[in-house]
Amino acid sequence: MIYIYAHRGLHVEERENTVAAFLAAGRLGVDGVEFDVRRTVDGALVVHHDPACGSLDIGETRQRELPDYLPTLDAALAACEGMKVNVEIKNSRDRSESTYDDSGQFARQVVQVLHELRWSERVIISCFDQATCAAVRRLDSAMPVGWLLGKAGPTDALTQAHILDFTAVHPNFKMLDAAWMVKAHELELDVNTWTVNSRRDITAMLNLHVNCIITDNPARAMALAASNPPNDGLSPMQ
Repeated sequence: MIYIYAHRGLHVEERENTVAAFLAAGRLGVDGVEFDVRRTVDGALVVHHDPACGSLDIGETRQRELPDYLPTLDAALAACEGMKVNVEIKNSRDRSESTYDDSGQFARQVVQVLHELRWSERVIISCFDQATCAAVRRLDSAMPVGWLLGKAGPTDALTQAHILDFTAVHPNFKMLDAAWMVKAHELELDVNTWTVNSRRDITAMLNLHVNCIITDNPARAMALAASNPPNDGLSPMQ
């Protein structure tokens, strides 16, 4: 089975990364939702993609000063009841980010919330930062962890992910081909790819037997998955 996840919720209908977008994705019938988690200066976990919300840098702002439409992690998960969730931790050394947690406390806080809300078996935690992924793995040996890879990930990314005992890699779809998938399968890694939107690209990912397609157009992906079963003979991972 290839899962279809709504990227930041069903944001073609509602504001992305909001309770309304997650509820709309549920009504559509997607398998899951992908959303982004950040930490405010006073330690609240809120869902938002960009480092800033308007003129407010989230990492340097108290939660009560942020707009009401930014849900907490708790509220976002409640809106995703009945679906799986890919929780992307936004922790990066990128120059666009004003803060970076190298202590592992951000990861620890996310893991704690997932356990407290009994979501740990219905999520996968992902991050572009390998150290954050490794911190999650140390905190919980059973928590699914996916390492996010950009368009030009490390040449040995699959080997690194295997050594670090990650569950999955999350590559940009432009990285993928049949040889890449074969190696991932050999190393017992799931492949959850983003952000796949066009009819041609969705079909290509279905034929490569990726484990999950993260898309801005989940309705299209669901229809294609239903009408175009993969045809290249590879066996999907269990």
